[in-house]
Amino acid sequence: MSEDAPNITQLSDNWRTPIMLFSDYLKFEKQYSAHTVNQYVSQLSFAALYFNKLCDDWFGVQGEHIRRYSMALRSKQLSGRTISLKLSCIRSLYKFLKAKNIAEQSHYHNPAVGIKGPKFAKPLPKNLDVDQMARLLEIPDDEPLAIRDKAMMELMYSSGLRISELVGANMQDISAANGEILVRGKGNKERLIPVGKKALDALKKWLTIRPQFAKPDEIAVFLSSQKNRISIRQVRLRMQEWGIKQGISSQVHPHKLRHSFASHILESSGDLRAVQELLGHSSLSATQVYTHLDFQHLAKVYDNTHPRAKKRTD
Repeated sequence: MSEDAPNITQLSDNWRTPIMLFSDYLKFEKQYSAHTVNQYVSQLSFAALYFNKLCDDWFGVQGEHIRRYSMALRSKQLSGRTISLKLSCIRSLYKFLKAKNIAEQSHYHNPAVGIKGPKFAKPLPKNLDVDQMARLLEIPDDEPLAIRDKAMMELMYSSGLRISELVGANMQDISAANGEILVRGKGNKERLIPVGKKALDALKKWLTIRPQFAKPDEIAVFLSSQKNRISIRQVRLRMQEWGIKQGISSQVHPHKLRHSFASHILESSGDLRAVQELLGHSSLSATQVYTHLDFQHLAKVYDNTHPRAKKRTD
């Protein structure tokens, strides 16, 4: 099995066409990022290269073929997480083919059903504690880019934004009077999130000097020194630099601020459902990983609040 996924143009039409149809679906209907779509195409092209030795097209793949593919991946010493992701791409393709009636329903079968990758331990999200966050955000506002960077980090920590949601924010999305921001998350789903006082104060300072960076009719909230909407890469680099400048021992990156927001809210409230809504998770299971961060605190909340758990005081 080749180390690198083939270029999709190297595949025959029998293998390439379903992948491209699936790619268009992810791009235009699901509105996934270009990076995510490319990952799906790459993983499916790799699988097609393997299956091509065993059958003629995706509809000829059998469950045993996928099991053999999984074993071949294990022999490459890939992690359980990586193998599971590769198998998940295959399952997603077959679900798409069925949903879109691309396969003849009378002959349709999903060979990936019931085939799971090796078990693996999910790493806990890494976050900064409250003191570290305070130190990180003690940025002197003595120059324009520092003012902008502080506003970005305050907003991310205040509202738990994804990096894509931060850079995609437009001027009309912010309501300073109501202390809210409208964000568009995965699948272009919108949610309204509160913005804290410190973040609002930092935003107001940035918006005061924003005209220095904005072209006429520019709608982006955060801009680069080149007067364009700031990029994800630029935000990551700036946050990493500030982490070093502020003496934070662990690496600072945008997702770590989102994790810190979630864990700090959960530790204080114990309200998992509220954290789910704030983060924009489609299911509670995606949020439950945060319950491992401070189980003792959650157990205490449970003991003090659940009607069946309260201890008698008489």
